[in-house]
This record gives sequence, structure tokens and C-alpha cells, in this order.
Amino acid sequence: MDSLDTTFTESLLQERDSWARPELDWVKAIAVNKSAVERRVSTLAGRRTVKKEWQAAWLLKAITCIDLTTLSGDDTEGKVHRLCAKAKSPVRADLLEALGVTGITVGAVCVYPTMVAHAVRALNGSNIPVASVATGFPSGLMPMTQRLEEIRYAVDQGAAEIDMVITRELVLTGRWDELFDEVAACKDACGRAHLKVILATGELATLRNVARASMVAQLAGADFIKTSTGKETENATLPVTLTMVRCIRRYYESSGRKVGFKPAGGIRSAKDALAWQVLMKEELGRDWLEPELFRFGASGLLTDIERQLEHFVTGRYSANYRHPAA
Repeated sequence: MDSLDTTFTESLLQERDSWARPELDWVKAIAVNKSAVERRVSTLAGRRTVKKEWQAAWLLKAITCIDLTTLSGDDTEGKVHRLCAKAKSPVRADLLEALGVTGITVGAVCVYPTMVAHAVRALNGSNIPVASVATGFPSGLMPMTQRLEEIRYAVDQGAAEIDMVITRELVLTGRWDELFDEVAACKDACGRAHLKVILATGELATLRNVARASMVAQLAGADFIKTSTGKETENATLPVTLTMVRCIRRYYESSGRKVGFKPAGGIRSAKDALAWQVLMKEELGRDWLEPELFRFGASGLLTDIERQLEHFVTGRYSANYRHPAA
């Protein structure tokens, strides 16, 4: 692994026992070769491309990995219901018929905790899970008791997935034991729900901090690690993604447990989606192209993918308004 030089100890191989915290001194030895990371990701656009029917197939797969999201202050029950209708039928029926495809849905619908019940009702019978942000999203600056209560509330309302945001201060000041305890407590509060840990990488300052936080989050029980809230100045980038997926790969090789990955924020074009899919395929393998281990956190991506699919079918690009996100 040329871009991530990590010193491991036996703690990486320990099974969690009632959230007993492992020895984490080795985390300080994690380092990232930024130049090597940038060289690696620069090869993706030029050498890794898919065209024609293969591109259409990859884009259809991308749709199944989208967490269709609304996280706005003006969210309403009606807005959530429209989003859920799009989640169940993300591509126009005439395009799917021309492509010979049926049964395409998005990976999940992601909303605030107070909108979870609306989404659950709207998605009833679809098998599309509802995800909810929690723990004081997007800043994470709430007392821990309130953050845990927010998780429990969202799960009680029917959320099958929780997207928690970490306290960035713990990373910036190197308090790895406290970060482990925070993620572990949130995992416990999730109960039956899966936990996606948002690192807010645009606020972590360095790729080294991203790598360290990625390893600690996985050790503490994260089912997914996620780049961003989508509210930071800098959100998902390919260098950050490579750093995180190398951590996922190293953790899987050492522990045998597969942790998912979710880039979020700023991914708006089909071309972007393809670049992330190619990176996942090359770095982690075929399993990480499925929604069980890979998601896009996006609200506008679906529109451009649907436009590209229409171009494949008809040879013409249509206006965005023909493919409303909700």
C-alpha cells in the first residue's frame, strides 16, 4: 500500500467485547504520502473509462447506491413524500423499458430525524431503507446525552441507518480514545440500525488525520465511514476517498470485517459517479459496488445520471426539468 504507511498492533485484531477500548497508541504512527495519493487518483479519468452500453450499466448500478437526500430547513411531509416517490421510481419508465431493465430503486432515502416517520410511511412496501442524520448534524456540537437520544429517536421512528457526525475537535487534538468511545456509544445507541460515521474530512486539515479517524471509527464499530456532511466548504474528493478506502482495505485484510464507504457532497455528475465507482472497484473489489457497502450521498446526482441514460437511448440530451429529483 504505497500511499498509506500504517503501524498496526494486536489491537486491530481484537474482537470488540462490550465496547472495551483497545490500545490506540499505534494510531499516532499512521502516515499518508500525499503526493502518491494525488498521483494515483490522477490516473482515473484518463485510463479508466467505460463507454456505451457498459457506461449505461454502470450508471444504473450507481442509482442503486444513491442515498437520495433532503436536509433542508424547509423540509415538509409533502417534500419528503415526493422524494420517496422518486426513490421508488428513479428513472422514467420509458427509459427503463428501452434499456430492458426493471426494479431499479435507490439505495436509501436520507432525512432529518423529524422527517423519518413521513419517509417510512411513504416507502412502505418498497424495501428502501430510511437513513437519518443525527448527533447534532452537521456540526456535532451537542452534549453527548442529547446526541445519543437523537439516534434513539430516529431509530424508534423507523430509521434503519444512522449517519452520525463525529466531534472534529477530537481528531484535530489527537484524542483517539475519546473518538473511539464516541463512535462506540453511538453504535450502541443504534441498536438494530446500521451506523455510518461522518468524518467531515474537509475540516480535518490533513489526509493523515483522515486516515487516523478512519481507522478509529472502524475499530469502534462503524458499518460505513463517510466523507462529509455536504455542508463543509470542501466535501468528497478523490484523494480523501483513496485515503479512506485504503484504510477500509487494510482493516478488512487484518480483521475480516467489511466496512462500507459513502462519499457525500459535491458529487453531481454522472462522470463523477463513474470515477468513484472505478476507484471502489480497483481498490476494494466488486463487493464494494453494491449498496450494502457503497453509497453516494447526493441530491442532484440522479438528475444527471437520468439525462445520460436518455442520451444513450435516444442520442439526445434533455433539459434537467424533464428529470426532477423530487
